[in-house]
Amino acid sequence: MEMLISLSPIILMFVIFYFLLIRPQQKRQKQVKQMQSDLQKGDAVVTIGGLHGAIHAIDENTIIIQSGDGTKLTYDRSAIRERVQN
Repeated sequence: MEMLISLSPIILMFVIFYFLLIRPQQKRQKQVKQMQSDLQKGDAVVTIGGLHGAIHAIDENTIIIQSGDGTKLTYDRSAIRERVQN
């Protein structure tokens, strides 16, 4: 019993880290993955590199993005950071 009491601060620290750091990060990752799977042709997006453009074509793992000047670039689906409103 005495050993359990002496370990309780460490256990409490792990519980706090889980609810403050690990769990919110898992939720964010799940939301990003869902957004990336819901992308459609014509959606305005921003890549993790900062490129703004519209989706021209979608493949299973790649996306072709057309930028404002008409340039078409191919990216992995995982490189999309966010979908923005037109």
